[in-house]
Amino acid sequence: MASMPIMRGDGFSLRPFRQADAEQFATAVRESMSTLGRWMPWASPRYSVRDAQLWFELCTENMASGLAYDIGVFSEDGRQLYGGVALNQLMPECNMANLGYWIRQGRQGKGLATRAAVMMACFGFHRLRLTRIEIVADRDNVASRRVAEKTGAMLECIARNRLVLNGVPRPAAIYSLVPESFHPDSERGVQG
Repeated sequence: MASMPIMRGDGFSLRPFRQADAEQFATAVRESMSTLGRWMPWASPRYSVRDAQLWFELCTENMASGLAYDIGVFSEDGRQLYGGVALNQLMPECNMANLGYWIRQGRQGKGLATRAAVMMACFGFHRLRLTRIEIVADRDNVASRRVAEKTGAMLECIARNRLVLNGVPRPAAIYSLVPESFHPDSERGVQG
């Protein structure tokens, strides 16, 4: 189990969610239905502040026990919520985790997802000592796949029936990051 520090990058910060972020989170989810809602079944037009509060409680519990690190992507000062990034589905026996990310629709197209994903991968390799991080994206989720590629992740395969979206099995692109070939640089927006 590793504590989650506030991390700062080029034009953003990463930090754990706070209950005071719930209204912004719910608004961001509802704002992003045409992009996020298409790929994430939990995102709905009726996503509420209470839904966000319950999610934050689970995030806090999971982080305390080392099961997952789901945190927010915020403005540099930590006040404006831009989205989320996570290392979840941790498999200690394989020393690996899944990397996920989303950015609210009004902030998309600015490289935030890539920079946040790179920073979270650095946390996974350096603080959690992971030896493999996977990014699993629906085969047709072009934006998510583009982010995976920009992080330097390697496409390993298109796995049949790897995801279930709205009850329907879907093929997914499986990307991997490993420490020996992961070299974040200033072009990706990581500082320090």
